[in-house]
Amino acid sequence: MTYPKYVDKVKDFLLELFFPSFCLGCQQEGSFLCADCQATLEISEYDYCLCSKNPIRLSPTEGGEAGRRLVTGKCGKCQDKKLSGLYAALPYQEKFLTRKLIYQFKYEPYIKGLAKNLAEIFIEHMALSGNNTATIFKDSVLMPIPLEIHKQKDRGYNQAEKLAKELSGKLKIPVITNNLVKIKKTESQMKLSKIEREKNLMGAFLVKNAKELKNKKIFLVDDVYTTGSTMEECTRVLRDAGAKQIWGIVIAREG
Repeated sequence: MTYPKYVDKVKDFLLELFFPSFCLGCQQEGSFLCADCQATLEISEYDYCLCSKNPIRLSPTEGGEAGRRLVTGKCGKCQDKKLSGLYAALPYQEKFLTRKLIYQFKYEPYIKGLAKNLAEIFIEHMALSGNNTATIFKDSVLMPIPLEIHKQKDRGYNQAEKLAKELSGKLKIPVITNNLVKIKKTESQMKLSKIEREKNLMGAFLVKNAKELKNKKIFLVDDVYTTGSTMEECTRVLRDAGAKQIWGIVIAREG
């Protein structure tokens, strides 16, 4: 059953009335991230290659229709990466507030409402970097990195899926969920080396319906990009299923 948009607005109003939001930066009431604190974040004006250490700033190439901006997503050192390229809004290690936003989005006390704020940060990055979203996201779909079933049940939601749905509304492109799934329990990636991460993720993901992905341009959505092992393994599985092109979207990246 679908409900008119005003029902959602009334629901949001009542939630804010009885359970007001407070900025994670300054504790001002009204939002999980106020405009002043968002302005302190170092939202990137550039795009970088896929190298996990010392990524190189990419030079855009102009061409085609007026205002079109094409970005080559890799440098000479990361040409062997399966992922076509990455759009990342923030450097993960630069600001305490950035780390706090990501942490509260994923860990207790879970604040799933941060998806809206994080999506706005990503859209601001795309504007600051001069990316033409209408061109970049034309004829494409969003796909969240899947969680293990028990983790999603414990948390109550997949943060990547929440973020993908917020971006879908802002970018006006569809989301595909429940096709790419995680089928193997893996160790936490945090303390593993790059090689250990890759081994840990082998065979962890499965595509349930390859026909839905045939010749698609897919944007994988996640919160943080570290070594890129998770996105690389998902990309391998999606390419084997027939996807044409896979890019990454994250709020923050290490390196």
